[in-house]
Amino acid sequence: MNPTKSASSKSYLFQVEMLVEGTDNGDALEQIVHALNQLNLADYRILSGIQLGSIIDQRKLEADSHTAIPVHTKQETAKPVQKAAQQQTENGFESIRIYMKSNKLIRLIVNKGFGVKLSIPCRIINFDEDTNVVTVYHVDEKQVYTFRLNEIEDFQE
Repeated sequence: MNPTKSASSKSYLFQVEMLVEGTDNGDALEQIVHALNQLNLADYRILSGIQLGSIIDQRKLEADSHTAIPVHTKQETAKPVQKAAQQQTENGFESIRIYMKSNKLIRLIVNKGFGVKLSIPCRIINFDEDTNVVTVYHVDEKQVYTFRLNEIEDFQE
């Protein structure tokens, strides 16, 4: 569709929603494309098409009343779970702190994504709990690297 522009013509863009009835979604789409091709349009784009949920609408009409679902909240049970999660996180961080303080040589297994895994012999230099970032010194390459905790799969001694 290559529109020919005259000196006085301008272009306008409209967003339109259409309801087309057909035997199925493909039939309705075919009707729209056929109708749009018959018009003298410079260009058009069909962004999406959905079939209306007639069963959902029918069930909404048939529903007599809304049933309230009771929600039971026990704050007593929520607190121990939170404490357990916090304690588990502190225990995980504690092993990192021990490696860092002892300056122990460890091997990090790091997953950088897209199937790239690194096995790095290193010493932990720094650990920032707020940002969950571990800074390590690669003993073979004599380079400093920074990894997020979600990239680290394992610590091996």
